[in-house]
Amino acid sequence: MAFAAALFGLPATFGHAAPVHGIAMHGEPALPPDYKHFSYVNPDVKKGGRIAYGVVGTFDNLNPFILKSMRTTARGMWDPEFGNLVYESLMQRSRDEAFTMYGLIAETVEWDEDRTFIQFNLNPKARWADGEPVTPEDVIFSFELLRDKGRAPFSRRLEAVDKLEKIGEHSVRFTFSDKADRELPLLLALSPILPKHAIDVETFDRTSLASPLGSGPYKVKEIKPGEKIVYARDPNYWGKDIPAKVGFDNYDEISVEYFLQENTLFEAFKKGEIDLFQEGNPTKWARGYDFPSALSGAVVKDSVKPKTPSGMLGFVFNTRRPLFQKQELRKALTLVFDFEWVNRSLFENAYKRTQSYWQNSDLSSMGAPADAREREIAGSALSRIEPDILAGTHLLPKTDGSGRDRKVLREAMNLFQKAGYAIKGGQMVDAAGKPLTFEIMTQNADQEKLALAYQRFLTALGVKATIRTVDDSQYQSRSQTFDYDVIIKAFPSSLSPGIDQISYWGSISKDRDGSSNFAGVADPDVDRIIEAMLQARTAEDFRSAVRLHDRMLLSGYYVVPLYHLGEQWVAHSRHIARPETVPLYGFQFPVWWDARAQ
Repeated sequence: MAFAAALFGLPATFGHAAPVHGIAMHGEPALPPDYKHFSYVNPDVKKGGRIAYGVVGTFDNLNPFILKSMRTTARGMWDPEFGNLVYESLMQRSRDEAFTMYGLIAETVEWDEDRTFIQFNLNPKARWADGEPVTPEDVIFSFELLRDKGRAPFSRRLEAVDKLEKIGEHSVRFTFSDKADRELPLLLALSPILPKHAIDVETFDRTSLASPLGSGPYKVKEIKPGEKIVYARDPNYWGKDIPAKVGFDNYDEISVEYFLQENTLFEAFKKGEIDLFQEGNPTKWARGYDFPSALSGAVVKDSVKPKTPSGMLGFVFNTRRPLFQKQELRKALTLVFDFEWVNRSLFENAYKRTQSYWQNSDLSSMGAPADAREREIAGSALSRIEPDILAGTHLLPKTDGSGRDRKVLREAMNLFQKAGYAIKGGQMVDAAGKPLTFEIMTQNADQEKLALAYQRFLTALGVKATIRTVDDSQYQSRSQTFDYDVIIKAFPSSLSPGIDQISYWGSISKDRDGSSNFAGVADPDVDRIIEAMLQARTAEDFRSAVRLHDRMLLSGYYVVPLYHLGEQWVAHSRHIARPETVPLYGFQFPVWWDARAQ
């Protein structure tokens, strides 16, 4: 019996299932078919007013789906943080569930238990901003256009699709090949839909500042290239009463203003030119909000503890470089970093050391010995996982905070020697006498401060690390082409990791410009474990696969783990309000509103 039929007690035949209102990666959607709105919105919110966001960087393009402008597209067009203001996907993700999708452009969905196909039944009310209906032809056009001219991951969405076809007047069906994994139907549901009648295929992959046509709740009102973009809410937006959109899109006007440096952005926030500032610096959070508008109450400090994994922030070794291809060397360089010194000297002990890519969640390997299912998936790779990591007892060494803890440095020195290095004349050199030296590329003053601390620790063992801080455009260019030795990067983690792990760690992404495989990992065992995650059918199998993946990454020492807060900090203008209920994933700006609205 098909999955949906089993779930709702409805009849099903081969290749067909009863329509359902939502789909979940594992288990069932939390909300019933007759739900009215998400739990973390204010359904009675008074719409109106405005908000001004601020970001660091620039933009030269309004098309977020092409490689040329991958990191220089105006924020808000297709934006997981500020909202998909112009373009929309077939379904809407709930941020109060691990990975569950509810109807948007697609009113209902049909799929089978084995996920050999998915059929999206479009909402007949769905319209583009010019009033034209959203059609199955638009859906097919979108996927084919992005396959041919889009950037990853959109360009890869059809790789495991055998057949894409129109069904009836309002439906589109994707039939999968044996290459498909169980996450693919949900990724298709998350993909953008574009208007066939308003796009020039020949020029689609060129940068453009022409105002686009979407089906979303906002239209572009004003553009100052590289400086500012303003969106105006479309009063005729077709989806404002759909349950998955109730309580969203509450401002009449949204502006996103660009700044060259974070300090300049913060100054604009202090003056009231920007309404919201996301803070990540604990020292500044504790001491830096003594300016007049904060003291008067015109600026409000707000914090929550999301129920999500920690993710991983760290110094990333580019293993494409011959220097970093030995695991012993990467481990030695990891041990040299004195977190206790950094946390005390730079951050007033505000941070916790990150010990796992999924810390603070049930998906983490911390404190959990490998179970039988993990060992079965690992196979011969089991011998590559360090015993304490396999047992779940692994912790990075805690130093005395001096920056030169002799016990830890001695352990690191043993690893340097195993990797073929020794200290001669005060320098760490290889067997040929070549000094161990590399460059750390940083993006801003905060990263530079961390790099300088790391440089200090390395110098104690004769390792020479140079630091190069580059401007945003150069940083993005070199990041996308993997032109660096060491870089500081964050690897976000969710409660439903999936194909994103291929971009971070998969062999296929190692040499793909623009991917997130910053470490250059190309390991068949890692690939196989990611595949086990993607094919897991039960929550238990999925958890085991993710924990094993965590253990493999930790044993690889591709990243020097830094720290995490476990909290989200946001300061905002007093008139910007939010719902009392905060979902699983923390703050959700698209459901906030302007309390001044009349």
